[in-house]
Amino acid sequence: MPFTLATWNINSVRLRAGLVEKLLREEAPDVLCLQECKSPVEKIPAEQFAALGYGHMIARGQKGYNGVAILSKLPIEDVGDMDFAGLGHARHIAGRLENGVTIHNFYVPAGGDVPDREANEKFGQKLDYLTEMRDWFHGDRPEKSILVGDLNIAPREDDVWSHKQLLKVVSHTPIEVDHLGQTQEAGRWVDITRQDIPDGQLYSWWSYRAKDWDAADKGRRLDHVWATADISNAGHSSRILRDARGWEQPSDHAPVFATFDL
Repeated sequence: MPFTLATWNINSVRLRAGLVEKLLREEAPDVLCLQECKSPVEKIPAEQFAALGYGHMIARGQKGYNGVAILSKLPIEDVGDMDFAGLGHARHIAGRLENGVTIHNFYVPAGGDVPDREANEKFGQKLDYLTEMRDWFHGDRPEKSILVGDLNIAPREDDVWSHKQLLKVVSHTPIEVDHLGQTQEAGRWVDITRQDIPDGQLYSWWSYRAKDWDAADKGRRLDHVWATADISNAGHSSRILRDARGWEQPSDHAPVFATFDL
């Protein structure tokens, strides 16, 4: 039975609960993974989402920062979370559907503004987080799994508006791209979005700083949908809902979708 999954850094689920409702009504993914919820779990407006058919939610939260949640029409079992790099942050949760597919929802640290771990502790934390993700996948290689989330790295040259101008900008530096690549390789993860859309510029994030984000179009593809090699051929119909970036009081991220025939 096919199911459609979406991932979205919502940048405050309580502030933007109306936008989550709009997405659920208009696009109706079977599963929606949210990042940067910025809310304790008990204050996430789960009842609003349940009223739209999303009666299942698993989440990890903290006040004002981070936070991940999975909203689902389908029954889903909470199968835990990991605190990579020992940050004490709510950045990962995993759920298992009744068909045996495990969904990992990640919010990788952004890494601050300076791409130097000596000068910027946050950048070091980001690299350490990715290293521990890599080691985890090496030690416990995932199967029949999907990994989604705001990974805060745009790995390919066509995942950013200007490869040359962003080489020294956090999210596209060679060391970050290398760390993400090692993490992907360790789990034999397949980038489903690029499997479906192999060529051309593709973005899921546009800065709030741009006066006209749409016209300037200086985006980056920070949000990803991966699947393990054993089920990657089941993934299709990938798309990024760019229009959501233009909704009223939007997140600076757009939702990314994929469908799996599993």
